[in-house]
Amino acid sequence: MSNRSAKILVFSTEKISDPAIDMAGLLKLHYPPQVYTIAVPCSSGIKPRWILRAYEKGFDGVFIAADGSDCMYGESCTEKTGALVEKTHELMREKNIEPARLRMAAICSVCSESFVKQVKSFNEYLLKTDK
Repeated sequence: MSNRSAKILVFSTEKISDPAIDMAGLLKLHYPPQVYTIAVPCSSGIKPRWILRAYEKGFDGVFIAADGSDCMYGESCTEKTGALVEKTHELMREKNIEPARLRMAAICSVCSESFVKQVKSFNEYLLKTDK
């Protein structure tokens, strides 16, 4: 496998997925070096324009480490985040950006290994498709 890695922007949630990402570093779980994170209070608050801007700025992929059912901001977080991803996929198609370059998975606060697995898999996909 190549030493090259895709440039991935991760939106993580401050109270749920961000601790898992931090723990991955503490546990020395390795994932691609060009992964950049932005912490947000709730995954349902991410704006489609932020995601599109990431592609304009040269990111190969965007990964939303969503709250899932653990969100403390409301029970409908999962549905709202799913709707935001669907809307963004539509906008991506309009701009000829492959929708598969946006992924989402629920990452709990202790799911470090799951996060690493998800990001590695996404990186491999992005390298195979080469944008």
